[in-house]
Amino acid sequence: MRFLARNYVGLVLLGITLGLLFAAGLLLVSALRDDDDGFRPRRSSSEEVFTVNVLRALPEDIIPVMTVFGQVQSQRTLEIRAAVGGTIIELSPDFVEGGSVSEGQVLARIDPSESQAALDRAKADLLDAHAEVRDSARALAIGRDELLAAQDQASLRQTALERQQDLLLRRAGTQTAVEQAEIAVSSARAAVLAKRQAVAQAEARGDQAETRLARQNIAVSEAQRRLDNTQIRAGFDGTLTAVNVVEGRLVSINEQLAQLIDGNALEVTFRVSTAQFSRLIDQQGVLRPARAEISLDVFGTNLEATGSLSRVSASVGAGETGREIFAQLDSAAGLKPGDFVTVSVEEALLRGVVRLPSSAMDAAQEILVVGEDSRLEILKVDLLRRQGDDILVRGEGLAGRQVVVERSPAYGKGVRVDPVVRQEESVATLLEALEMVPLTEQERADFIARVEANTRMPARVQADMLRQLREPEVSKALIDRLRSGQRGGGGRP
Repeated sequence: MRFLARNYVGLVLLGITLGLLFAAGLLLVSALRDDDDGFRPRRSSSEEVFTVNVLRALPEDIIPVMTVFGQVQSQRTLEIRAAVGGTIIELSPDFVEGGSVSEGQVLARIDPSESQAALDRAKADLLDAHAEVRDSARALAIGRDELLAAQDQASLRQTALERQQDLLLRRAGTQTAVEQAEIAVSSARAAVLAKRQAVAQAEARGDQAETRLARQNIAVSEAQRRLDNTQIRAGFDGTLTAVNVVEGRLVSINEQLAQLIDGNALEVTFRVSTAQFSRLIDQQGVLRPARAEISLDVFGTNLEATGSLSRVSASVGAGETGREIFAQLDSAAGLKPGDFVTVSVEEALLRGVVRLPSSAMDAAQEILVVGEDSRLEILKVDLLRRQGDDILVRGEGLAGRQVVVERSPAYGKGVRVDPVVRQEESVATLLEALEMVPLTEQERADFIARVEANTRMPARVQADMLRQLREPEVSKALIDRLRSGQRGGGGRP
């Protein structure tokens, strides 16, 4: 029994071994078969064709629009301040926040009692100055008369001296009389000198009186100005803001009561980069008066205004870059100082540029165009401007090419595509086909001869083309077709 058991175990182990060897052989054969299949030429699959949206690149002259953000401000802003101190006794009904006032309108009155008293005192002093001028004039006149009298007296004394000297020469007079006459002449001359000094003093008094009169006139003017300053008036037509005053309040000198803003002299200030600023100046570096459109979006309702660039800031502030530009508004209905608006500025004209969707270009400034056999080609372009979702580009060999408007990772050089023209290009092609152009007699005869010489063209198509060519104006699409050598098709495009 033990012998049979061992035989059965050996048979089982032999069967398992043979089964494992058979399985290993099958795996080896399968591996060899797969390896042979890898070197066998496989049947090539059909090429995948992608459907792409294309747009024909048509060069045109475009005025780019620069879009920036700015803030509305007023060119005329006046701080209304109290020129004199005192108590406000009266306020205009329009002297409130947002109140509209006119030029010269009285906005507030400050208690004028002290200013009026100062003016009255100045006028009284002015009367005294006038009286002093009159007194000095009268004193000067009297002094001059006294001087004339003293001069006459001196002349008489001189005559008496000469007579005594003559009598002394004729031995009819005495030396004592001559000496007395000389003393009298000397006294008369002293009297003349005293009168001249009195006249000079009277003249000096008159000059002082005139100076005092002028000083008092100035004092009266100052007092009158202080009295006038008790009435606070509007400097121009505008709207009040930052009003900080009530009736009965005691205000000090130069205290700000409100601000007056001219709503009809608004402008927009905005900042651009240095590169953008270079596109807004001419060859001499002067800012061009380019047109600007200003818009304010208020809950879906746009407030729009127009204007033009007026000036540029003279310096760049600390910590700032670029340039600050000001645009003067022609009309600003609804806009207020402080509004944050969108500014669209027209740049210089760009000639021969192509407008494409921004999705047509990658980061390397390359686009895909449809080439021969409907295969994609890579074309390098120069990005000139970005206009919203569009770009303005130039590129060698770009004109007239079909550009893929939407890039995809599956698109690349050499990929075959089925181009689908965008709707706007289809409309343009239709309008171009409907355009009629005149022909000269020589061109008409050449085209007719070319159509008649084509023997492969169907008779119906040939007859229709000849009919169109004999008309005064011919479809531009047909002329382009004949010039390019295309002969197929018929009927009016």
